[in-house]
Amino acid sequence: MFFDRPESGELAILVHMDLHSDNEPDDPREFEELVLSAGGDPAEFITGQRSSPTAKFFVGTGKLDELRQAVERLGAEVVIFNHNLTPSQERNLEKALECRVLDRTGLILDIFAQRARTYEGKLQVELAQLQHMATRLVRGWTHLERQKGGIGLRGPGETQLETDRRLLRARIKSIQKRLEKVRSQRQQGRRSRTRAEIPTVSLVGYTNAGKSTLFNRLSDSDVLAADQLFATLDPTMRRVDMPELGPVILADTVGFISHLPHKLVDAFSATLEEAASASLLLHVVDAHSEERQRNMTSVDEVLEEIGAADNPQLLVYNKIDLLDHVQPHIDRNDQGVPVGVWVSAVSGEGIDLLIQAVRERLGSDRITGCYHLPPRLARLRSRFYELGAVLGEKVGADGGFILQLSLPRADFNRLLKAESMGPEDLPLCDEVGLMAESA
Repeated sequence: MFFDRPESGELAILVHMDLHSDNEPDDPREFEELVLSAGGDPAEFITGQRSSPTAKFFVGTGKLDELRQAVERLGAEVVIFNHNLTPSQERNLEKALECRVLDRTGLILDIFAQRARTYEGKLQVELAQLQHMATRLVRGWTHLERQKGGIGLRGPGETQLETDRRLLRARIKSIQKRLEKVRSQRQQGRRSRTRAEIPTVSLVGYTNAGKSTLFNRLSDSDVLAADQLFATLDPTMRRVDMPELGPVILADTVGFISHLPHKLVDAFSATLEEAASASLLLHVVDAHSEERQRNMTSVDEVLEEIGAADNPQLLVYNKIDLLDHVQPHIDRNDQGVPVGVWVSAVSGEGIDLLIQAVRERLGSDRITGCYHLPPRLARLRSRFYELGAVLGEKVGADGGFILQLSLPRADFNRLLKAESMGPEDLPLCDEVGLMAESA
């Protein structure tokens, strides 16, 4: 039996099954938020329990009858499962229910398709969609599976399904070549930043944790920030000058989610490489969420998948304005190194502490202090200025220069080596209020 699939599908029936085989089942509330983010109108939420899914329909015959009755009663246009379905399960369910059936991966892909704005973002979403569609083509061509004989019906020697698959493979190959060019451009940008000793700080975290709001707060930008899942899809980067640290590249990335489809991870690899190569990851956590720990684990799993698990990480507990009796503060480990900061990106509480923590984490391999240069080292002084390393200066009693410096240790050692000096030949001096005086 073949039926016309409806053009639109806003009125939806949601299906969530508790499977005994699930170690970490997906959150039904998050599933409903995903449907709302996609523009769906949940008409009914059907739940159930099974020890394991059936091979033909995923659900049992009793639950299938319940679904069929709900579709007829409500006039639903789409049934959405909070699980990943096989192509044959989707096909069998659509035939039995006579309406469109969508699984969790298809739902997330639909949201991504709506949110992509940049050329790169649209390419990445299309690639993920085509890879997902490649195994489901037969659903739309069940009436053209076999070649037909007779006058006027003989084709080029392949079925419509084979033609579509061939065109699909060609399109996927074309998109992959374009994304490879994007990847090489990003690598070139990263090499330039590495040569310039400009650190990169990437915001990562569960979707709707407040990354874009924090990004706007730190970079004084106006990136779209909304209280919905996957509000940010296209990567954004800004150069930020941090006190006593210098220029830093701040990168906002797409939000993660539990059981993020592998097709999306693969398609967005060019974007996620920014996180994999970052000098510091700001792991933004929704401190108000009841699923806080579970969401953090999901983010760590994706970071492991993209090769960023070993990158230095600073936890940013956001949305403390929604918590009672929680003040902005820095959590430190036994060595005194900042490992977590409690902030509110909306109100700005604790942002100064976050900047301080970032400065401490990135500044561990930087030279920061006050140095006295005798008059004979005027050339070294000019080199410090060329690098933008001088934060303040005044003239010493001997006519030399007292400089407040902040620069990467590698640059500091290189400049001293050019003057046939070592770090011990340029000792720190005691100067208080030098920056204030020079200002």
